[in-house]
Amino acid sequence: MEILVTAGNTQVPIDRVRCLTNVFTGRTGAAIALAAHGRGHGVTLLTSHPDTVRNASGVAVETYRTFDDLQDLMAQHIAPGKLNAVLHCAAVSDYHADGIFAPRAGTRFHNEDQTWHATAGAPALDDRSAGKVKSDEPELWLRLVRAPKLIDRIRSDWKFRGLLVKFKLEVGLSDEELLNVAEHSRSQSAADLMVANTLEGAADCAWLGPLDGAYQRIARPELPRRLLEEIEARHKEAMHG
Repeated sequence: MEILVTAGNTQVPIDRVRCLTNVFTGRTGAAIALAAHGRGHGVTLLTSHPDTVRNASGVAVETYRTFDDLQDLMAQHIAPGKLNAVLHCAAVSDYHADGIFAPRAGTRFHNEDQTWHATAGAPALDDRSAGKVKSDEPELWLRLVRAPKLIDRIRSDWKFRGLLVKFKLEVGLSDEELLNVAEHSRSQSAADLMVANTLEGAADCAWLGPLDGAYQRIARPELPRRLLEEIEARHKEAMHG
């Protein structure tokens, strides 16, 4: 099989030297990519942390930094239609930065009632976007706008018809709540399989499904093998009708 794995985190640039990001390092995706190669598959890994697969011969590693970088790489690899499976493990930013602003003189935000006030006229903000935003303002406001879901482009825009695996992480949910959210999310993206976990339990286990109509709790060290076994079985079934 030809398999594409995405892993790691994306950066949201604020200016040319600052960014927003998340804590994920791409180790799960790297482990899956290495396991897939070990099982004889052709593997391409798109990662923001190439150090997780250092000296790993046989895995084609390409790096990205931003949302746009990852989106471009995914389109390049998926759109030609040569892949059998896509495992989208990367923790992609949900928002883009769309400007950074400072309150104009006389404008103030009141934390008490969460409203803007001005000593004269209407409250206003001044654009402070720059190659390097100056650090002399008492406060700055960053505007974030919703980014498209890359995984939702895989079927619709890039016309991928192979096996698609989605990954979902939530915080503070019970197992029942997590699995309800996960299955809804899987269906929404037309993914074949979902790997779901909570931040609190991520080091110990993940939920994989649906397998025979349900999700199974998989110990974290067993996840790469168990996931690949299921992908291989489904691919074999599809190939033989």
